Amino acid sequence: MDNFAAIDFETANNQLSSVCSVGVVIYRNGERVDEFYSLIHPEPNYYLYRNIQVHGITERDTWNAPIFPKVWEQVAPKIEGLPLVAHNKRFDECCLKAVFKTYCMDYPDYIFYCTYLASLKLKGLENHQLQTVAAYFGYDLLTHHHALSDADACSWIAKKLL
Repeated sequence: MDNFAAIDFETANNQLSSVCSVGVVIYRNGERVDEFYSLIHPEPNYYLYRNIQVHGITERDTWNAPIFPKVWEQVAPKIEGLPLVAHNKRFDECCLKAVFKTYCMDYPDYIFYCTYLASLKLKGLENHQLQTVAAYFGYDLLTHHHALSDADACSWIAKKLL
């Protein structure tokens, strides 16, 4: 796959619409051409302890962050015409659809590919988690659950598997 945008969301709580950060890594003609990261003021705006433990983002971090529609105004032109790739697309695609619905935005029916599902054909892995599959392909994911780092690792896997 030569043209795609790897995307990752982190959420504030167990509501899929509660995206609190997004990372995007963009490839065109096989070359990495752009990246984007932003904190997002989540909706609903509360944080569960477990989510904070996973990604380290707190209410204080996102209190003055832009809401999703403002962030997406910056992302949308960067990814226009590209398929999206996520590691466990089920989560990231559902987050994207949920937050579009929350803000009454028209969802553009993005095409999503999944590096997690693609990785299931790899044999001998301990598991198929992002950091495990990335390591298998020689990528050292140092800041797991940071949306841009996870999107970068996903893009690395996508280049190898998709």
